[in-house]
Amino acid sequence: MTLYTGFDLLDGDGRHRDMAIRIEGGMVVELRPRAAGDAGEDLSGDALICPGFIDLQVNGGAGRMLSECRTVGDVSGLARAHLKGGTLGLLPTLISDTPQTTTRIIDLVADAARADPAILGLHLEGPHLAVAGAHDPSQLRPMTEADLALYLDAAGRLPRLMITLAPEQATTAQIARLAGAGILVSLGHTGCSYEEALAAFDAGARGTTHLFNAMSGLHHRAPGLVGAALDRARVIGLIADRHHVHPSAMRLALKARPGAICLVSDAMAVAGTGEDDLLLNGRRITRAAGRLTLADGTLAGADLTLWDAVQNLVSECGLPLEAALPHAFDTPHRALHGAPNRVAAGQPARLLMICEGRLTATHTGDGWQPV
Repeated sequence: MTLYTGFDLLDGDGRHRDMAIRIEGGMVVELRPRAAGDAGEDLSGDALICPGFIDLQVNGGAGRMLSECRTVGDVSGLARAHLKGGTLGLLPTLISDTPQTTTRIIDLVADAARADPAILGLHLEGPHLAVAGAHDPSQLRPMTEADLALYLDAAGRLPRLMITLAPEQATTAQIARLAGAGILVSLGHTGCSYEEALAAFDAGARGTTHLFNAMSGLHHRAPGLVGAALDRARVIGLIADRHHVHPSAMRLALKARPGAICLVSDAMAVAGTGEDDLLLNGRRITRAAGRLTLADGTLAGADLTLWDAVQNLVSECGLPLEAALPHAFDTPHRALHGAPNRVAAGQPARLLMICEGRLTATHTGDGWQPV
C-alpha cells in the first residue's frame, strides 16, 4: 500500500489542491486533502494527477488494424500501443467491413473487454455510411434488419457499443431502436442536410464523428451536419492534429460547444510503431510529417496521440492545460457513462501524472510507470 501526497488532482469535478491518495492492489483506497504528518511519497512541486485518457475512435496500433486482430492478445496489444500517449481506456474501432468480419470482431472485442480493463467496448464506424473518405466504397451500404438484429444483440454483450452511421443509410426508426438499446449512435461520413441530421438527433443519435471531416459542411444558408452538430450533438469527436481541422475551426467548435468536444485520435495500425506505411483493404497508406494519406492525398486516419491532441488545444486554441485535459478524460467518460470521470476510493487507479506540463507517468495497477 502506497500513500502519495502533495499533488493536485484534476477530475470530472474540477481541480483539488494538495491531495493525498492511497493505492493498494491497483485500487484507490483513500483520497483526501493532505494532512500534517502524512508519511508517504511526497509529490510536492508541479505534480498534477488526472484520470487516464479515453479514446472513442482507435482503428489500430502496434502494427495491426482492428480487423486484423485474431486473439484477445492482439486487441490488448493494440490498446497498449496507446499507453505512452496517455490513453488508458478506448473503443477499438472497426472501419467499414463485411458482415462476417463485423460479427467476428464483435465476438472478439466482447471477449477482450472481459479480459482487459483498457477495452471499454467497440466502435463500429460503418458500413452504413454515404461518404467514403478513406473507407472502402464497395463496403458501404444501407442498414438491413439483419444488421439491426446483430447490433441489438451486440449491445447486450459489450460494455459499450458506438455506431457511426449516415442518415442516408439508416432510417429514423432504426436509429431509435439502436439508441433505445443504449447504443451511442454518432453521425458521420454523410452529405445529409441540417434537417436530416436534426431528425436523426430527434430519433436518438447523440454524437458526431470527427467533426468537419467527411460530412456536409457549414454554410450560412445550408448549415449541414456541422451546423446541426454544433447545435444539437452531445458528443462531438474532434481530431486535433492540425491536419484534419484547421486551428481556427477547432477554436470555433470549442467556443460553440465546449462541453461536447471529445478528443479522438482516429489512430491507425502504425500507432506505437516506426512504420511508414500500411495497407488498408489493399490500398497503401503512407505516413509522413504527421499525416496518413492514401495515394490521392486523402487523409486516412491520423498519426496522433491524445496527449498530442491536448497539447494542440493548448498551443493552437489558447486553452490552459487544466481546461484542455478534460476533453480527453471527462467528456468521453460522460459520453459512455453519463457521469463525470471522478477519482474516488473504491475505483481502479488508472491515472496519469503530469509534471511541469509534461506527461511523465501512467498508473494502471502496477505502480507509476514512466512514459
